[in-house]
Amino acid sequence: MARDLRHHVAGSARGRLPRLLRPGGGNLTVSSRVGRNWVDEGMPAVIGVRHLRKSYGDTVAVNDVSFTVAEGEIFGILGPNGAGKTTTVECVEGLRRPDGGQISVLGLDPRQDRAELTQRLGVQLQDSRLPDKLRVGEALRLYSSFYRTPADWHALMDALGLTGRENTRFGKLSGGQKQRLSIALALVGSPQVAVLDELTAGLDPQARRDTWELIEGVRARRVTIVLVSHLMEEAERLCDRVALIDRGVVAALDTPARLAGRAGGGSHLQFVPSAPFADSVLTTLPDVIAVEHVGPRVRVTGTGDLVTAVIRGLEAAHVEAKDIQVESATLDDAYVRLISHAGHDRKEALRP
Repeated sequence: MARDLRHHVAGSARGRLPRLLRPGGGNLTVSSRVGRNWVDEGMPAVIGVRHLRKSYGDTVAVNDVSFTVAEGEIFGILGPNGAGKTTTVECVEGLRRPDGGQISVLGLDPRQDRAELTQRLGVQLQDSRLPDKLRVGEALRLYSSFYRTPADWHALMDALGLTGRENTRFGKLSGGQKQRLSIALALVGSPQVAVLDELTAGLDPQARRDTWELIEGVRARRVTIVLVSHLMEEAERLCDRVALIDRGVVAALDTPARLAGRAGGGSHLQFVPSAPFADSVLTTLPDVIAVEHVGPRVRVTGTGDLVTAVIRGLEAAHVEAKDIQVESATLDDAYVRLISHAGHDRKEALRP
């Protein structure tokens, strides 16, 4: 089959993951604690990428990318199409040969030690297919045979909502079921590290949330996860840290909360004004960053006690704010601000 059959992964889950995944054979080369908003950067990394470079002809896909991932961490890689995300993780997986830089995964070189790394690394490729006539059970049985310490693939099927599909041919599966099978194939080897590229692409909202619960269960077993995604909600829910990659470089790297707070522009306040007013009524206030009009509503971005500042400013102009809604800054705000608007000089200042 195309590429290496063992470098594949899986789709969506309903229910919690049973005791079917454990770190694969061999001793971990790292020992670091990972919290939801904290990583001990002084400890050895499960994944270390230094000054990675990769070009295709005259096109530079990755230009001097560096980051580390600690044991048990869910590390997100975000960025627009063509930013270099998939090329980066394919170099980490050993599927592509970098032009320069150093990569270490579990103390192994992805190219020189690929046979051993394959036993300890599970991968969900962004685009992958199986033969249409291959049955679900046949695929899982085949992939399971590649590994020294495979998971119980029957239990994995149940955890991923594929119960009753063992004899279904791949070509007869729905898009969501194919994605679930893809995830199962990535986890069937009981990997120590799993790389998931567009984890929940094509899944409905409920299946997406079930898959998130599955991944949280996998991480609870000290499996290190690299998550490549376009979904900011997914990254906020799952990731301990995220790297925003833009035009082949790391534009920012931090926890989702810190990125949102430092680059997202503070809080957002929306309301319907009782009468028209000049934007200068609010833009001159020290806590206000921006004022936008969205139909009949006004959206104000700012910092500090934004609600009080806006209400007082409007009162001075004899305008009342109705139907007030307040939102905190999100990773989506940070993404748009950093990728779409900020220059790389400013982005580098956001690295911790």
